[in-house]
Amino acid sequence: MARVRGPYAGRAFIADTSAWARSNHPRVRPRFAEAAANGQIVTCPLVNLELLHSTRDGDQYDETSERLSRLRDVPVTRSVTNAALMAQRALAHVRPLHHRSVNIADLLIAACAADAAIGVLHYDEDFDRLADVLAFESRWIAPRGSL
Repeated sequence: MARVRGPYAGRAFIADTSAWARSNHPRVRPRFAEAAANGQIVTCPLVNLELLHSTRDGDQYDETSERLSRLRDVPVTRSVTNAALMAQRALAHVRPLHHRSVNIADLLIAACAADAAIGVLHYDEDFDRLADVLAFESRWIAPRGSL
């Protein structure tokens, strides 16, 4: 049997903003950095927009944009938006207002991951709910409540 190389079982993951916000935590940094070096950390336009929105000035914006441009980018396509709509519908049929329990950006990020057959690395319970209605791996960057 082949040995899995890299953290997170060697799989690729879109790193959600919640993961990026914790990526420098001492308990997380080594695995996250190794995964990024291995090409396992992926992005999408929604994550990029969220990360760039949080920058303080033009220089930090440009620096962050440059770092993100080195990552594989999963596009938001019609199939992604269709998957997001289907997932939102499925959540709405769970119970009243359940479709409102997830952030729209998280819904689209999860749909990007499902469309690309990769996971989402996060620290946000929205992705666990979304994994019930979309085919992607929801993986916490650290155990829930530990950071």
